[in-house]
Amino acid sequence: RSIWVTGVQTCALPISQHLARIDRYDPALKAYIDVDRDRALQAAAESGRRFANGNARALEGVPIAVKANIAVAGLEWNAGMQARRGIFAEADAEAVARLRAAGAIILGTLNMHEAALGATTDNPWFGRAINPHRAGHTPGGSSGGSGAAVAAGLCVAALGTDTLGSIRIPAAYNGIYGIKPTQGAISSAGLVPLSDQFDSIGPLARSLDDLQTVLGVLMKLDEAVRPQRLLVLDTFEDLRCEHSVISAYERALRLLVEWPRSSVKLQDNAASIRSAAFVVAARELIEHLGSMRSECAHAISPELTFMLNHADSRSDAEVADANAVLARTREMLRECIGNDGVLLTPTAPQAAFTHTARPPVTQAAFTALANIAGLPALSIYMEIGRASCRERV
Repeated sequence: RSIWVTGVQTCALPISQHLARIDRYDPALKAYIDVDRDRALQAAAESGRRFANGNARALEGVPIAVKANIAVAGLEWNAGMQARRGIFAEADAEAVARLRAAGAIILGTLNMHEAALGATTDNPWFGRAINPHRAGHTPGGSSGGSGAAVAAGLCVAALGTDTLGSIRIPAAYNGIYGIKPTQGAISSAGLVPLSDQFDSIGPLARSLDDLQTVLGVLMKLDEAVRPQRLLVLDTFEDLRCEHSVISAYERALRLLVEWPRSSVKLQDNAASIRSAAFVVAARELIEHLGSMRSECAHAISPELTFMLNHADSRSDAEVADANAVLARTREMLRECIGNDGVLLTPTAPQAAFTHTARPPVTQAAFTALANIAGLPALSIYMEIGRASCRERV
């Protein structure tokens, strides 16, 4: 059952039953890190009074949860890191404060890939998050808890962060919607940063209407402009996309047949662009960690340590080459897309896969392009064949 509240489709269940649902399903999903139970119930009581008095706000009573690298006052602000245990947020991040001011009820903080540098949310400190559609499968990352919680109905919407695809990949793997806004459109105040150059806060939700309503609280929405041109990559055969992903992508192309279409040939191959973005982002993370990296080495996982060491070992010439690749890619994408174009790609080359010690390195090959260009990007799912078989584009 559901009801519509000022444009947002929210569960008809009271917050107490939402919390009971978390208690029932989250032990298996590991989507939440902290549940702010008492304050959520207090906020629900206030929302009830506002509904009774006829002064409900845009998100009145809507249960929303927040990725653990975004500050929620009074809760641990750990960014999925053991090294940040015991650090509590003194105030809400600006994005969280906007949600509360619009009447949203913040249920708690959500699991994520350690330090946001990864796309599986197989977190060694807070548990392996599980895709609610398929046991044992990844919900993606780094906002994996956000994707899993929304898909499982443990909140109506969630905040995530996207550095190279960390909102859109979980949206795709969990069959929901997620948007990375234009770089800087939503304040990053209160975010534990990975990369100042690439990071964006954004929402995930089960419908586009919900996504738009939450986004409108987080930022000022300009008047919608319908794109006039469809752009596609000239080839991405080297990424070896799964058949179901290609099928969904080709169906989307058929649905958009009326748009004038042109192809984009990137100057560098997908592997080079992906590698360049990773090196630059990881080296920014090293700077943000500062002395924590050495002083709390025991509280940083071997996986994260390996990735940081790999990025740190790159020579000055290699870093310069990486920045040059990113600059070329950014300039080309912005020029090709302009003010009236849209680039259509799969969200990821694969659907959600079984948790494994060696996840595919290609997960962010498509999504990283929007972060590099600083442009907005939306992940939507498509259904192929049976309704239960959701493929994403």
